[in-house]
Amino acid sequence: MNVYTHSLLHKYNIPGPRYTSYPAVPHWKFSNFTQEEYFDRMQETLSSDKRVSVYIHLPFCEFLCTFCGCHKRITKNHAVELPYLETLRMEWKQYQQLFDNELRIAELHLGGGTPTFFDPTLLATFLSDLLRDRTDSCELSFEGHPNNTSDEHLRMLYNLGFRRMSLGIQSYSPSVQKAINRKQPFSTVQKVHNAARRFGYTSISHDLVYGLPFQTLDDIHDTIDKTLTLKPERIALYSYAHGPWVMGTGQRGYDEADLPSANLKRRMYEEAKERLLHVGYIETGMDHFALPTDKLALAFKAKKLHRNFMGYTTQDTAGLIGLGMSAISDMGSAYHQNEKNLEAYQEKIISNEFPTYNGHLLTSQELATRKLIMDIMCHFEGTIPDELMELYPKFEERSIGLLGDGLMELVGKKIRVTETGLPFVRNIAMVFDPYLMEIFDDIPRFSKTI
Repeated sequence: MNVYTHSLLHKYNIPGPRYTSYPAVPHWKFSNFTQEEYFDRMQETLSSDKRVSVYIHLPFCEFLCTFCGCHKRITKNHAVELPYLETLRMEWKQYQQLFDNELRIAELHLGGGTPTFFDPTLLATFLSDLLRDRTDSCELSFEGHPNNTSDEHLRMLYNLGFRRMSLGIQSYSPSVQKAINRKQPFSTVQKVHNAARRFGYTSISHDLVYGLPFQTLDDIHDTIDKTLTLKPERIALYSYAHGPWVMGTGQRGYDEADLPSANLKRRMYEEAKERLLHVGYIETGMDHFALPTDKLALAFKAKKLHRNFMGYTTQDTAGLIGLGMSAISDMGSAYHQNEKNLEAYQEKIISNEFPTYNGHLLTSQELATRKLIMDIMCHFEGTIPDELMELYPKFEERSIGLLGDGLMELVGKKIRVTETGLPFVRNIAMVFDPYLMEIFDDIPRFSKTI
């Protein structure tokens, strides 16, 4: 196990982007954005291949998980389901109208919120209609809450072609679960996991979080040990992102004094990682692990791993369309985010408007930077493109500390993250981010990197 000194962790545990996109959302320039230009770039991106990935945001949850920073609506009123699904159907038709109904769904993911909040019959009707536009090899996946993912959900989704499921678990510690308002015993997770196996799901992921309030090293060991008795194909071991300033989170219910120290937090990850590698998992990018036969591990080995707003993916389509409240679309050279308010989103769709809230049109320099940063985040190495060579002196200057601490190598245009530098991959990517060379106000924008 790597041992990181307190001074090294303290030095680099600073706020920074997670780089699920580049530029990071706080750096988007909506003032330069127009829907017309976005649609032009979308047409250009999909001119030769109409296959798209689709992310559907299903925002409803019955309870607020206080660690969560996602856009959601807390309600026990299930009458919201049908109107929302109808709005999603209308939004997809808006996109199809732009492309003469030629778009084909090559990859679809149901996220949230809580997708399994929805009644299986209503969800089946909506998805059956939507999936008429899928390709023959379409990959389908969904996020499930162990407390409300029923056999009926699993059967219905399997029959529609879903083969991947992600279960949000976070921690099995009762005290941690109480703090984050996510109470679910291991027996509940085990029941859903084993039911998915019986139905025939071939890739199951467990989402875990380290650095949560009141979490201890023993808690992490117990959570990992329980997880390994089920041995899911993928494990996401996320670093808890503390951002109480973000509207809609419940993170004001505890403060930083209730969180593990940076040193302890990193030890949690390293000891969990050691356990996972020992039983055959492969570290695939930052905070992700997969069994060697899983597509994520194969993509990582082949240097074909991608990263977008859903995290690491094997996506090979040119564009990602986000449907639903707050969902983000990525067309390579342009981003588009839907209205984050549920009523505003639905009102625009009903009025036959695109529900634009935010967006960004990438410059040629941003495209080059995006490629470099995503290579660092996905493959732990990269090559500085010609478009960025004028910034090379600044890159060298900003790399001095990381190079001196043995966290990265910079030889000519080649960048490599060392084994010691893996925990600091976000910091390394930040070196090559021109936006972070500018001086901003003191408004908090990002969670800490470690």
